Amino acid sequence: MTDEVIKTQQMDVDADVLQMPVGDVMPPESEEESGIRQFVTFIAGGEIFAVDMAPVQEIIRVPSVVRVPLAPDTLEGLANLRGKVLPIISLRRIFGFPEEEYTDSTRAVVIDLGQPLGFVVDRVASVVGVEVSKIEDVSSISGTVDTDLLTGLIKDVGGYAMTMVLDFGKLIANEFTDISKLASSNNNAMQTRLEKEDEDNENGFSDELQLVSFSVAGQEYAISISDVQEIVQIPEQIIHVPHSESHVLGVMTLRNRMLPLVSLRRMFGLPFHEADSHSRIVVISVNGASVGVVMDAVNEVLRVSKNSVDPMPAMLTRDGDMSEITEICRLDDGRRLVSIISAENMFQHSAMRDALSAVEKMQDDVMSNGIERAIIEDDEQMVVFRLDREEFGVPIDSVQEIVRVPDELTHVPKAPGFVEGVINLRGAVLPVIDQRRRLGLPSTERCEQQRIMVFLFDGVRTGFIVDSVVEVLKVPKSAIEPAPGLSTEQVKLIARVANLEKQKRLILLIEPANLLEAKDREGLAVFAG
Repeated sequence: MTDEVIKTQQMDVDADVLQMPVGDVMPPESEEESGIRQFVTFIAGGEIFAVDMAPVQEIIRVPSVVRVPLAPDTLEGLANLRGKVLPIISLRRIFGFPEEEYTDSTRAVVIDLGQPLGFVVDRVASVVGVEVSKIEDVSSISGTVDTDLLTGLIKDVGGYAMTMVLDFGKLIANEFTDISKLASSNNNAMQTRLEKEDEDNENGFSDELQLVSFSVAGQEYAISISDVQEIVQIPEQIIHVPHSESHVLGVMTLRNRMLPLVSLRRMFGLPFHEADSHSRIVVISVNGASVGVVMDAVNEVLRVSKNSVDPMPAMLTRDGDMSEITEICRLDDGRRLVSIISAENMFQHSAMRDALSAVEKMQDDVMSNGIERAIIEDDEQMVVFRLDREEFGVPIDSVQEIVRVPDELTHVPKAPGFVEGVINLRGAVLPVIDQRRRLGLPSTERCEQQRIMVFLFDGVRTGFIVDSVVEVLKVPKSAIEPAPGLSTEQVKLIARVANLEKQKRLILLIEPANLLEAKDREGLAVFAG
């Protein structure tokens, strides 16, 4: 290869064609034929390094990332690269160089050695071709970088007296151990959890109701969680249906299907209130039909004893199409009354029938052309919550209930050290753990948005404090992929990622069975006993 060819390649890289795969600048003849090896050279912490071109997929600007708890400090986070989850790793941290702010020159070199990984470097210098005879061993240097991570030295190429060739295979092996076995064992743990939950339901919780509670005009209502498909935020755009009744707000698009929206305020004859940041759409489904019902706010997921639920007195049932409220739930010794709405009865209301008819009319053209088909999505239903700036998800069937955080937690002597305190939950003592502390995140002040998510571990109910509960979301299985294996503890707890590319969201999916270590479960069982 001539110096002219090398110079041309350097100009291409400096001209910022780095958003493209770097393979586009490789010459047509092979390395074996030419005796020339191709390298990408880059700067990190004031040192010049090189990496063999073969595993380099592309070089990109550093994308925004989602931070991953329990991962090594060298991991910046996870990014979305054209629909794929890409771990972003700091070379400065790996080598112990001082931290610096990103600049316009900062890049991520994407290297694939079995799994694509993005390594943040200060600046990419060039793409060079080097004669094999100019590559020397590393015995002549020591100190700055562990020579075990180097495969050779390049001298007097690209304007640099000496360039260190990094062995990214060894570097990755040192930083991120092989934990593929843990990933498969984690799948077994998920199956064990499902079997355990089925057993628990058979042995003691069949006399309870699980409800989603929400507020409308200052009153609290609830509906069986089995009738709730998901809970979503108000979309930016709602398609208004001409000539529809006032309680029909319109139609929204939800994963390639049209969902009619109705206002519960207007169904109940209450003053209309514009939706705000607290408003939510509860998607209710009965016999295959789905309608989104707009609520002022969604409060909690409740698990209540059937003994605290009474039928609605006949003399109080409302006149009109039907009686939506069928039962009253008494909580806090009767000081808190929650009206339970029957989803089946609700679908008999004229408002729901009008909303469903509106969607049918909008689909008439499609139906008349004979191209309508049912879209059956294979989804997983998740409760999404927030910790710090990131979103996490757990399977909805793993959550016993979601309750508010009381003003004070009671600290009990001799409680396990990881227990933040206890609360009285309907006469039972509930140990509470700070989820931030469990994941190694900085602590924060208590606030109104925080909630306690209740899980069941070996028969002991345990609450975890989260910053806020965002929504109940159905995630297509096609959008769920294994999380990159970054540490042993991380892959046990966060084994999967929901990559919602269109929404520009990465949701870290937690395996609830691994929220507590075995020794912590034992301590919790002794404490509860």
